[in-house]
Amino acid sequence: MRHILMLGWPQGGEWLIILIIALLIFGKRLPDVARSIGRSLTEFKKGISEAKDTKDDVAGDIKQVKDDVVRQAKDAAGLNDSNSN
Repeated sequence: MRHILMLGWPQGGEWLIILIIALLIFGKRLPDVARSIGRSLTEFKKGISEAKDTKDDVAGDIKQVKDDVVRQAKDAAGLNDSNSN
């Protein structure tokens, strides 16, 4: 009785049955489904790459603004590097 109530991941023979059922259900559409999944993954990876590039651009812009503010503050206080002679 205990074995009937145990649930978990399918094992070897169960995967074969699942594969046969999938082939019966999807049949000729299975290559199209796989192709669609492949395209979706490619688009997802492109999106991730673009997001990373955008993040890097924003981080660079923020660093530039920070450096400009620090330079302007030093100039205003008379502490810029060219006056240290």
